[in-house]
Amino acid sequence: MQTLGIALLGSGRMAHVYGPKINAHPGLRLSVVYNPNLLSAEAIAAQYGGEALGDLDQALAHPDVDVVLIATPANTHLEYVIAAAQAGKPIFCEKPLDQSLDRAEQCLDVLKAHPVPFMLGFNRRFDPNITALQRAVRAGELGPLSFMMSTSREPAPPPIAYVKASGGYFVDATIHDIDLMCWIAGERPVEVFASGSCLTDPAIGELGDYDTTMTTLKMPSGCLVHINNSRRCAYGFDQRIEAFGEAGMLQTSNQRDEDLIRWGAQATKAHAPLKHFFLERYDASFSHALDEFYNAITEGRAPSCTVRDGRDALAIALACQEACKSGALVKLDWI
Repeated sequence: MQTLGIALLGSGRMAHVYGPKINAHPGLRLSVVYNPNLLSAEAIAAQYGGEALGDLDQALAHPDVDVVLIATPANTHLEYVIAAAQAGKPIFCEKPLDQSLDRAEQCLDVLKAHPVPFMLGFNRRFDPNITALQRAVRAGELGPLSFMMSTSREPAPPPIAYVKASGGYFVDATIHDIDLMCWIAGERPVEVFASGSCLTDPAIGELGDYDTTMTTLKMPSGCLVHINNSRRCAYGFDQRIEAFGEAGMLQTSNQRDEDLIRWGAQATKAHAPLKHFFLERYDASFSHALDEFYNAITEGRAPSCTVRDGRDALAIALACQEACKSGALVKLDWI
């Protein structure tokens, strides 16, 4: 089996997600951990392996680096995409592609000029149940779609420092649902409407952001999509998708640490709580995403989640944000 050495750019929270996944993959090796803050890079390298470097040029030129994984803050992605593409390295980049549509489009331009393989890390596409639902819809199992619904509710709001740098709730969180709905349906919306409230943390509202939103997308086929998001959920990380069509319905359900359901005279209960957060609920999907990236590179094909997917999801998320702030429906012709 071919082994690909990875330069992991970034040593924050996502480094702790990808570090173990890289080490567990038979075809991947963590060769370099990069952060201009060398002490931070050294802490991750000490935990997961690889050489800690604080110089980007050295990281990209390292003889054991074959591919680059960008897990830095979203507003830095463009600079790292430029550097990695110019160095001729295939790129796996965490979502979102960027927080600015102009900068996302610059990523497209860079990859046209330097056409290295590129994959965006919309990891939820690689959850086995969501993948099965998408394949069933695309195979025509439901016939024409009437509507889809996506529920994504987090257990608690993040620290306010995270919210300040997040790009807003639609760009940070709803973008996952937007990408999934477009990917499942195989089409992009022609109009969007959204409404939002701040019901959980007043500090989020003071920033002009939301912690509770409802979003509607209308697809060219007429299929309607409803997305509901909340940064507060008392019972865990609530993640469900429903697709409804002429021939029936498909659903994905929540996951628990134990799925045993007890039936008795008084009640039917599943005692185990829901998975706590995305790190637990989508743990396997990060591994499957790396599988897809590895297989695409070693098979000489384009990865399945593209830079265009990232640009379009961002454009839709920003349109939803505009609709929420203006209170008006926003048409997309196609941006």
